[in-house]
Amino acid sequence: LPTVQALCWDYRNHLLAVDSSMRVIVETFYPEAGYQALMTALPEKHARPDGIIMLAEADGAPVGCGMLQRFDETSGEVKRVYLRPSARGTGAGKALSEALIDQARRDGYEKLYLDTSKSFTSARRLYEKLAFVERGPYADLPEGTLEHLCFYELKL
Repeated sequence: LPTVQALCWDYRNHLLAVDSSMRVIVETFYPEAGYQALMTALPEKHARPDGIIMLAEADGAPVGCGMLQRFDETSGEVKRVYLRPSARGTGAGKALSEALIDQARRDGYEKLYLDTSKSFTSARRLYEKLAFVERGPYADLPEGTLEHLCFYELKL
């Protein structure tokens, strides 16, 4: 758990450094106190049998993480997929995403949702290669965030 939490904090810091639009997203969805509470709640939020936390490793060292959680009766949501810069472009993101999709299938989900920043073109290309289809928002969003995000769905 401490490794996953450290990766999640790296993810939040990465988002803060991207640009001013991502700062708006982070401060809206991941204010520091709320994010600390989320980090404490990760084991419950992504507990089996409805969710899972996965690590990506390279040479035995953790380089990324991704999570799955129940969205509704038949659907799951992919959360906090993050790779350290050293692991980007190595195929680790694809392997991690495929592992999350495979787990969702084994768990009986019929559909997966995810969202990402419009500016994360490499992540968006990966999700599209994995057969995710762009769609509108699948949940209510705070004002000022919609224009920065894109949403995907995968029928399993």
